[in-house]
Amino acid sequence: MHGVPEHAETSQTPAPGAADAAGRRAFRRPVEGVLFDFHGTLAQVEDAHEWVSSAAAACGVTLERMRATALADRLLTAGRAGGPLPARVPPRLAELWADRDLYPHAHRGAYVGLAETVDAGIEGFAEALYDRVLVPEGWVPYPDTAPTLAALREAGVRVAVVSNIGFDIRPMFQAWGLAELVDAFVLSYEVGRCKPDPGIFLRACGMLGVDPERALMVGDTPADAGAVAAGCAVLVLPAADPGRGNGLGAVLDLADAGMQP
Repeated sequence: MHGVPEHAETSQTPAPGAADAAGRRAFRRPVEGVLFDFHGTLAQVEDAHEWVSSAAAACGVTLERMRATALADRLLTAGRAGGPLPARVPPRLAELWADRDLYPHAHRGAYVGLAETVDAGIEGFAEALYDRVLVPEGWVPYPDTAPTLAALREAGVRVAVVSNIGFDIRPMFQAWGLAELVDAFVLSYEVGRCKPDPGIFLRACGMLGVDPERALMVGDTPADAGAVAAGCAVLVLPAADPGRGNGLGAVLDLADAGMQP
C-alpha cells in the first residue's frame, strides 16, 4: 500500500483511526456474498450433559447427574457428531468414518457405531444420541447469528451455508426463523465435495451468482480456510461454547453491512 505523499495537503485533520478505516475500505474487495460454515460458526451442538440426558429420556431412562456427566465424558472421547473428533476410530468403522460427510447412511453409521463403543446399559441409547443432532433442539445458534444474517440481507449481501455434513440442516433454520435469510445451502453430502476442496466453495459462489473474489468465507477450522484456493477471502472465528459469542458480528464490518453512523 502506498502512503500519502509528504507534500499532499488536507483540508482537515481526520479523527483518530478514520484514515486507517478509509484505507481498509479503499483496498478491500467489495463483498457481494458471504459463505458461512454451520457447526462452530452459526450454531453449536447442545451442552454434552443435556445431550446425554435428553437421549436417555427418549429411551425412557432418567439419569442422575453424576452418571450423565460420566457418560458424557466417555462419549465425547469416543466421538460426537458435531465434535469433538474421536480419540480413535475402530477399524470396523473406518470406511464409514471416511465417507461420513458424503452419505447420510455413513454419517449415521459412523457416529452410532462410535457411541456403541461406550456401554451405557440403555437400549437404543446410541441411536437416540445421534437423533439429537438431527433436530433443532439439539443445537444452539450463536447470539450473533440472527442479527448478522438479518443485517446482510438488509444490505443486499447474498448468503450461503457451506457445511461438511451428512444430513439436512434446513429444518434447523426453519425452526429458528432464519431460513428466509439464507439464499443457498451447499451441503457436502448433496454436492459430493467436502471442504477444503475448492470445488465446494466454487459451487456455493455459483449458486449465489457471486464471483469468488467478491465472496467471504466465514468458518472456524482450517478446512474453511481452504476457500482461499477458490479465490475467496476468509475469516476464521475462535471456538466458543454454546450460547456464547464467537465474534460473528465482525462479518458486518468486513462486508460493510453494519449500521452506519
